[in-house]
Amino acid sequence: MTQRKRNRTVRNAAVVGVSTALLGITAPVTATASAAEPSTPGPLAWSACEGAGLDPRQECATLEVPMDYADPGGPRIEMAVSRIRSEKPGAQRGALLLIPGGPGGSSLGDPSGKGQKLPQQVRDTHDLIGFAPRGLAPSTPVDCGLEYGDLATSKVRPWPAPDGSIGGNLDTARRMADACAANGGELIRHLGTANEARDIDRLRAALGEEKISAWGVSYGTYVGAVYAQLFPRRTDRIVLDSNDDPDHTRVARAWLAGHEQGVEDVFPEFAAWASEPGNPDRVARRAADVRPLFLRLAARLDREPIPWPGANPEELNGNVLRQTMLDSLYSPDDFPALAKLMRAALRGTVPPAPEAPPEEVLQNVTAVGAGVLCNDVAMPRTAAEYREDVAESRAAYPLTAGMPRNAMLCAAWPYPPREAPVRITDRGPSNVLLVQNRRDVATPLSGARKLREALGRRAVMVTVDSTGHDAYLANGNACGDATVSRFLATGQRPDADVSCH
Repeated sequence: MTQRKRNRTVRNAAVVGVSTALLGITAPVTATASAAEPSTPGPLAWSACEGAGLDPRQECATLEVPMDYADPGGPRIEMAVSRIRSEKPGAQRGALLLIPGGPGGSSLGDPSGKGQKLPQQVRDTHDLIGFAPRGLAPSTPVDCGLEYGDLATSKVRPWPAPDGSIGGNLDTARRMADACAANGGELIRHLGTANEARDIDRLRAALGEEKISAWGVSYGTYVGAVYAQLFPRRTDRIVLDSNDDPDHTRVARAWLAGHEQGVEDVFPEFAAWASEPGNPDRVARRAADVRPLFLRLAARLDREPIPWPGANPEELNGNVLRQTMLDSLYSPDDFPALAKLMRAALRGTVPPAPEAPPEEVLQNVTAVGAGVLCNDVAMPRTAAEYREDVAESRAAYPLTAGMPRNAMLCAAWPYPPREAPVRITDRGPSNVLLVQNRRDVATPLSGARKLREALGRRAVMVTVDSTGHDAYLANGNACGDATVSRFLATGQRPDADVSCH
């Protein structure tokens, strides 16, 4: 599995899958950096990293941070960090932090992975820094002890029943929230985006950097934006890639709802590919036929699931097909997975069961996602609002069948937020560059435009005429890559928003 696909697997396991709907917060305020500043951390003790496939130059260390920033003298937790030093120390400018997606993603291996795709000038002038966010192993981990069946992506994401009912989703939310309350310990109450940003600033200080640059991807764009809001004068060059809607009154609910438009943006690209003559995975003769074929097949599998030994769940039903569709639209490289599954199901068969991460990993990732998303903002707790939203969504967006507006784990979360969500504003230095694909299933262009609007004069945005989640050095194009690389290497940023075709 490639690093990009491994990161995507982690995201699909928990990130949006543990978000839900929320209640608006009256008179939101911008959060402060901390209630009481903890003492400056000492220098990090770097040593060889454990694990296979890493660049031999990569070093690892452990940073202690307060579990509760409102009580900086209280219990502490560990944060695993990594680095590859500047390749030209005499030209070093500072450190470039690689902020992972998720919540539930790690960038611990990224200095050895995607960091090596960066242009030479960036690798010459910056230490590349990765980390495992709080709660995620090998940092001090959390675990909800969930039932194995509840770790299935098609269960974690709230796909309604075939008839649109959501009672089963509410039951799942209560069961999972109860497990997190029973098994997550005190740490799960202190997960959240603002605390991750505070951890990043502790890392910056431990690195001895007055300011830090960052490349945040997906959920990492929200982390990066929150960091830049809380610590604006400690930022150097900030790249936000594949951007989340920053609506502080909705947070994860807005991200999940974005899948409706994201699927509509990307599915036509899949349909065109899946109808090309000569494509061994072709599913229809015309692009116009692919969408109705998919909808008919999903409805048939709702009625007549196909046994699928070794999968979780052990059947191919309509919602498993829909979840596979959502996963496969993350990158054109993944289109064949959906086409192969459709072709098999049309014959009444299934392919080999997909390989899943170890259960220990899924438990940890799902718990981190739950803690972050559910602690960031309060969510609605009554069924009526979800029922209305799901019915409206199913009518307007049949491909996603109401899932993006349904009740998930946070609908039954037992803990109220400890602070108001951070409101992203235009106050701070103008040193942010957004890069965004036009067709992105997970973080659609519509949400990126809202982040661009919120940042105002602080940012410019590069819109790339490409398909896929992750733009820079992944699913983007040469024009967008060159623009971002120039900014990271030299600080030169376009004077205004630009489009790359």
